[in-house]
Amino acid sequence: MSLMLRQAITSALALTSSFAFAAGNSPDFGLRVQRMLGNASLNYFGVEAPLAKSAVDPNGEDTPSRDPGQAASSLITLADGLSARYLTRSAADSTDMMAFWPSDDAPTHIISCVEGGLETLGNGLKNPSVQRIRLSDGKVDTILRGMEGCDGIRLTPWGSILATEETDDGGAYEIIRPTLINDSTITDRTTGTIVKADDAVETRIAKRPALAKLRWEGLQVYPNGVVYFGDELRPGDREDAGGNKIADSDGGAMYKFVPTTPRTGAERINALSDSPLVSGNNYAMRLSCLESGVQYGQGCEVGSGSWVPVSASNAPVDAAKAGATGYYRPEDLHSDPLYVARKSMPNGVRFCWTNTGRADNAHYGEVMCAEDVDSSAADSKVTTQRLLEGDRQLNQPDNLAFQPVTGNVYVIEDNPNGDVWACLRDGRDRDNKSDGCVRMLSVVDASAEPTGFFFSADGTKAYVSIQHSADDNMPLVDGYGTDDVLEISGFKMTSP
Repeated sequence: MSLMLRQAITSALALTSSFAFAAGNSPDFGLRVQRMLGNASLNYFGVEAPLAKSAVDPNGEDTPSRDPGQAASSLITLADGLSARYLTRSAADSTDMMAFWPSDDAPTHIISCVEGGLETLGNGLKNPSVQRIRLSDGKVDTILRGMEGCDGIRLTPWGSILATEETDDGGAYEIIRPTLINDSTITDRTTGTIVKADDAVETRIAKRPALAKLRWEGLQVYPNGVVYFGDELRPGDREDAGGNKIADSDGGAMYKFVPTTPRTGAERINALSDSPLVSGNNYAMRLSCLESGVQYGQGCEVGSGSWVPVSASNAPVDAAKAGATGYYRPEDLHSDPLYVARKSMPNGVRFCWTNTGRADNAHYGEVMCAEDVDSSAADSKVTTQRLLEGDRQLNQPDNLAFQPVTGNVYVIEDNPNGDVWACLRDGRDRDNKSDGCVRMLSVVDASAEPTGFFFSADGTKAYVSIQHSADDNMPLVDGYGTDDVLEISGFKMTSP
């Protein structure tokens, strides 16, 4: 718990001690602390008041159709002080994660992943997979077609876009100069063959087979070319050689890619051959239940461990054989922006990710954070702890976003009427958990969910895709359904 929050609670308790059990005040200490955090949301989260409950459709409909004339504010409910506008209503259906281009500090576009399945449309084109959205007017153009479930996407420190697929044989594709590319298409996912709209060979996009083949979603790319990522697999879904599910198989592991030639400069690349992602090795995280030696398996999901080598072409199988730690559908993953590496390990990094879980079975999901003492080393020590455990209200966390400046952690649910929660960092109390969360946003339409949530560099604005909404009344764009992407503004900056 932070010192500021502790002082606020002490003061509040002193003022309310004489009527703590009166109407409206609970004798339950935890509930009183929770309410006080909500009352102090302007100080801790930069909004006037959080949402008390999830949104419900005002018409009592579970799956209302989108209306071309509806206001952006009708799609979501927001914490007091925040407002929403459409960035675009023409993003391809299943628009998911997004990244700024050409930089976080001075973006002109958002580059987005479209998590649609592989198909050929009625106009003969493949499904849209990577799009760009112009920030000035919301104009949408398709950069790349033909991926299978594009989900994870990042701007690399060397000025390229890395887009990945969430499917069993998911690959990673690197793109340079994305504002100059229109309607290029992957014609063969296995070989990574890509052509331009005129069928000429596309040299500005390349598949990266050195990166592990698996169900990509969350990923973080570091300046030296190291990539951390997860395999979005639930326990019991791994299959044997005959295609039968293995009931007691572990869930998805966490991975690290270390390039053969780490990047040392700060310049942007001009050719894909200059990328550190051209070659390298993959490793899976294996935590141990012993402080010395190795003892791994179920029950060792937190604590310290190391990285075990896996092949790029068979990473999930290799990870399972090596006893890599499994989780329940690892999804979004980001670097902690306020982490300061220790002097004894200057190459250390801290990243956090979501494990979705399954709320219907009372597995409410969690947010995990790991500290790797040397990001560039294959045999470095890594320590993982839980930052947040889900509950009946905050559950099935999917996306994750750190707010710049404050370092607050935003957790986005994979749920109908999904919510976005703002969570404090762990303070100086004795535990290593978030000091508390409040609800900031909720989707009105039960057929839709929030996804791709991320912040502007100054933390005052956020962008979110309202995904999967029923849209029978909305016109198709380029023969494909659409999603809404909203800009949320009004966040006031607070000190971390």
